[in-house]
Amino acid sequence: MDFGIVLGVVSDFLEERGHRHAVIGGVALAAYGLPRTTLDLDLIVESSAQDELISFLESRGYKTVNRLRGYSNHSHPDPLWGNIDFVYVGPETSQDLFSASRIAEGPRGLPIRLPKPEHLAALKVVAMKNDPGRAFQDMADIRFLLTLPGVDRYEIKDYFDRQGLRFDDLEKDA
Repeated sequence: MDFGIVLGVVSDFLEERGHRHAVIGGVALAAYGLPRTTLDLDLIVESSAQDELISFLESRGYKTVNRLRGYSNHSHPDPLWGNIDFVYVGPETSQDLFSASRIAEGPRGLPIRLPKPEHLAALKVVAMKNDPGRAFQDMADIRFLLTLPGVDRYEIKDYFDRQGLRFDDLEKDA
């Protein structure tokens, strides 16, 4: 996948329609300083964009693999365009997330919007709750996020508590 090209096309589409979005997943972690192999592009988007966004992607040759109220993923037959996953958030979460986000340099030097590290950790915690098989990689990612300057450990612990997961073992090692 050419992350820069795909991100540019999708971001342009969303921005033209006034839909806020941010990069999450492996590309966001790389922008924060944790390079790791990732094979897809992950974005968080306002839920009001879902129908229009999926129609746009399908018009560009993407197949919608899964679609739920809060999530969709899409696959393109051309490896250049690859796979894209979206997390959709409602107005309250959207306001909190996007107001605390920042702009950083992304693939091909493209400016990208990133959620604050605590919000990336929250997404990882929810993902682990929904799919415990993700725990090993997601805990490693959260451990990295905890090392970033100014990160609020108590906020991240609260996300663990809300999902009924244990933060204590992770914090001992961080």
